[in-house]
Amino acid sequence: MADTFSDSPSDAIPTASHAARTDEAPFTDPRQRRFAALRGCDRLLSGVRPQNLRERLASLTTDAESAYDLDERPDMYGDGVVRALEKRVAELLGKPDAAFFPTGTMAQQVALRYWSSEHRTVAMHPLAHPERHEQRAYSRLTGLQSVWPTTAPRLPTAEEVRGVVDDYDVLMLELPLRDAGFVLPTWDELTGTVAAANDAGAVVHLDGARLWESVHHLGHSLPEIAGLADSVYVSFYKTLGGISGAAVAGDEHFVREAKLWRHRYGGQLWQQWPAALTALAGLNRELPRLEEYVRHAKVVAETLAAVPGARINPEPPHTHQFQLWLPYPADALNEAGLRLAEEQQTALFGWWDEPGLPGLSYTEVTVAAAALEWTPKEIADAMTSFLALLQERADVLG
Repeated sequence: MADTFSDSPSDAIPTASHAARTDEAPFTDPRQRRFAALRGCDRLLSGVRPQNLRERLASLTTDAESAYDLDERPDMYGDGVVRALEKRVAELLGKPDAAFFPTGTMAQQVALRYWSSEHRTVAMHPLAHPERHEQRAYSRLTGLQSVWPTTAPRLPTAEEVRGVVDDYDVLMLELPLRDAGFVLPTWDELTGTVAAANDAGAVVHLDGARLWESVHHLGHSLPEIAGLADSVYVSFYKTLGGISGAAVAGDEHFVREAKLWRHRYGGQLWQQWPAALTALAGLNRELPRLEEYVRHAKVVAETLAAVPGARINPEPPHTHQFQLWLPYPADALNEAGLRLAEEQQTALFGWWDEPGLPGLSYTEVTVAAAALEWTPKEIADAMTSFLALLQERADVLG
């Protein structure tokens, strides 16, 4: 692709608009400033436009009409609409049954506890969600330990799984591996890794928080992918746009035990119909569109790769999400993004992070419905304005 970006496009700096806060006190909470800036945008390249509580409630009312019979009574301790959601998930994954959970963290702990009765050990990646984002709850609450087949930023290979010296009960595979860049193996690599774990006497659990969008890269259906594993966890908000909630799916005995431990962990809520309704609505709305998201993510990534100093990981993206790296400090990128949203009502990215080398930052790009209307030229033009704001900040700071 031709380089359509200028290193210092100072002539692209926009004039102030009605979104600039000139007559009010500045935001003291950066999250509130970001929320207000994104809500005021006409266009978003990554993610979805945030909603306030009134808008969220209105969306729930609208979406629920086509998701479930609203003349039915509310759920009580997991029946009704919650049970309907469990059956829908089990059917989609090709598993005998499924159990709804209020959080994915709880769902994963219950699944790993169930499978780790002998050696009390889980083989997983050091970038996996339980290692990075759950405060090591599986160890603190359940007494499990982990072994790492690999530390490379990808899923483990069959050879690496066979090379694990320690005995372990379950191999957990996160599909896709989010903190490595939403990366996936090939189908042959995945089946080989699963076979290696089974040969070692271990079961396989899939952390499928984003499994829905993985089918296109793997080239196989949800039941075929889920069929490789003894249990599967899926999320209802990370891709589907639900309020909250997750599910684990497996055979009948696994699900019965999962529901028992759900109660013991405090997850047997009196009513959960708002979360269940938005999950059902998300399955109806988003699943048919994911292939289009994944396809357009490659277009977006190719355009962004033309930005001077940019790097896409992985290239091309494996799902509709990927990492964009730029050689700038995170605070400068975040400020430029907020100014672009406030002054031009255009949002390109979410939050930027600077995890290692100073001055090199990354953000996670999520190509969803709002991004489908963007052409490569429009992305390039918006990036030119974004880079101009970065340059302006650099000039001011001297």
